[in-house]
Amino acid sequence: MSGLLAVIGKGKDPKLVKELSERMLHRGPDESDVRIMENGSILCHESLSIIDLNSGRQPIQGTDKAWMVHDGEIYNYQELKNTVLKNHTFRTESDSEVIVHLYEEFGYDFCNKLDGDFAFVVVDGDKYIAGRDPIGVKPLYYGLDERGRIYFSSEMKAIADQCKSFSTFPPGHYYTAKTGFVKYYHPEYEDHKNANQALDLALIRESLIQATRKRLLAEVPLGVVLSGGLDTSLISAITSRLLKEKGQKLHSFSIGLDADAPDNIAARKAAEFLGTEHHEIHFSVEEGVKVLEKVIYHIETYDIISVRSGVPMYLLSKAIADQGIKVILSGEGADEVFGGHLYFRNAPSEEEFQDETIERVQKLFTADLLRADKTTMANGLEVRIPFLDTEFLDVAIRIKTEEKQPKSYDGVEKYILRKAFDTPEDPYLPSEVLWRQKEQFSDGVGYKWVDELIEYCASQVTDEQLFGASAEFPYNSPTTKEAYLYRSIFHKFYPQVSAAQTVRKWIPKWQENLDPSGRANAAHLNGNFEPVKTSVIA
Repeated sequence: MSGLLAVIGKGKDPKLVKELSERMLHRGPDESDVRIMENGSILCHESLSIIDLNSGRQPIQGTDKAWMVHDGEIYNYQELKNTVLKNHTFRTESDSEVIVHLYEEFGYDFCNKLDGDFAFVVVDGDKYIAGRDPIGVKPLYYGLDERGRIYFSSEMKAIADQCKSFSTFPPGHYYTAKTGFVKYYHPEYEDHKNANQALDLALIRESLIQATRKRLLAEVPLGVVLSGGLDTSLISAITSRLLKEKGQKLHSFSIGLDADAPDNIAARKAAEFLGTEHHEIHFSVEEGVKVLEKVIYHIETYDIISVRSGVPMYLLSKAIADQGIKVILSGEGADEVFGGHLYFRNAPSEEEFQDETIERVQKLFTADLLRADKTTMANGLEVRIPFLDTEFLDVAIRIKTEEKQPKSYDGVEKYILRKAFDTPEDPYLPSEVLWRQKEQFSDGVGYKWVDELIEYCASQVTDEQLFGASAEFPYNSPTTKEAYLYRSIFHKFYPQVSAAQTVRKWIPKWQENLDPSGRANAAHLNGNFEPVKTSVIA
């Protein structure tokens, strides 16, 4: 994991470029380096060492004049070294080095050979290629300055004030000067017509186990987020079993306002059952409000649900990093893959249900993945997401839609995922955790967090300010005081129109209250969530 910055073109001051890269020093506190190419292009890297702690420093040179920088992990790097790259000489033991040799071996057409989470840039004289992983687990931005130089960066903050325009690099694509953007990831499910795979619970289970197994690749301490919800609890259960095979004990982490927060209660039950070394973090609403600006600066969005959940995730990540953990597994993606958000039960048809699951997976890079990566990396911590493994997605998304719909199982969301791990002879989780209703992270830390956060925002924004919001922020205008405050903070750090345009709003479908809190859905067991009076959330 790391922060990368590449400036393609002549004339940029290397000292300035290094300073821009250091805006992402939090992403790579272990090492920092810069490479000035013969044609004037510059590669910078801020490194968090996970694999090959001694010789994996970046930028990494290929066999000849090509150099590369990479953020992420390549899980099949050893297999690539033993097969299609067996004739190449490697300078390091790093997983990253396979990228530059794949370029040397196959030219631009190699991204489909990578199994991992990645953003990279390879520069070879006047040629270059940048690429991003299929789902967008790793962030990447690109932009152009007034001289026509192109920039690639892990975070917007390194390039926002340097480029006349910039945007989010699309997942599943690579870019070259010759080809422009090329889509390389073409899963069978993306045409929305292949949800015809018969239900196989054992295949779901084994696919998720394998997706988790490959993400244990590390030479540093590893832990799990354990919120007590189904998704993180399953990842914790699988990881715990895999580590026990190696004689290792798992460290698990939960966060809430206090010991009685819904997530902390469930997490304790799961941790006791699994036998993890559990760490429970408490925070106050005041502490959350205090880091609000810092969180928005780091996550680079004003999306409401991303900010609400980003604050506790940031505080949790800091506590995890303070324990010496450098890699964490988490449960993002399951709700999108299996239609787990409560509003999915109101889908008008099977076709619309399936369309929404696919669209949500494809847009995760604008919301949950953005929040997960940037809150963890803000604390020098790497997050890995087994539910978004491409092989697991090929299994899960193509299952017949009727098998995934809650209405097929008396309204129980993610029923087939729960059932796949409902093994009485060798249980993965306590029944009350395995069958716990979906609780969004920002709610599970304690309902008072969102309720009082909304009240705080209302106290900071006047009626006049909200009334003038559409004139002040004509793009994606905020329509509530909470949205206005987040947008104002974001604008302070990122005033460019291009910056505002990178943000996508997360809005639930098929429910009357469009607030993104799960408690806004009538199906929520604790209901009665009525903080929003407007019909649109920004």
